[in-house]
Amino acid sequence: MKLKDGFDSNYRYILVAARRARQLSSGATPLVDTSARKPCKIAQQEIDAGKIQFIVNSKAEGPAVVDASKPEENK
Repeated sequence: MKLKDGFDSNYRYILVAARRARQLSSGATPLVDTSARKPCKIAQQEIDAGKIQFIVNSKAEGPAVVDASKPEENK
């Protein structure tokens, strides 16, 4: 698997995609127009479209997935 742009490792890409897929399966609205029905595929398409950003908090917590289409309000 080729390293995705913006990610330091394939492992981090998988973690971010998995976390976003969990959000989608819990009822989050997809950020891209897609015909895909599976949360994992939708998460991959969102990452490829640049709609998902991530923040690394600490090793214990893992990456936090942030919706890139909304500006941060608490800055």
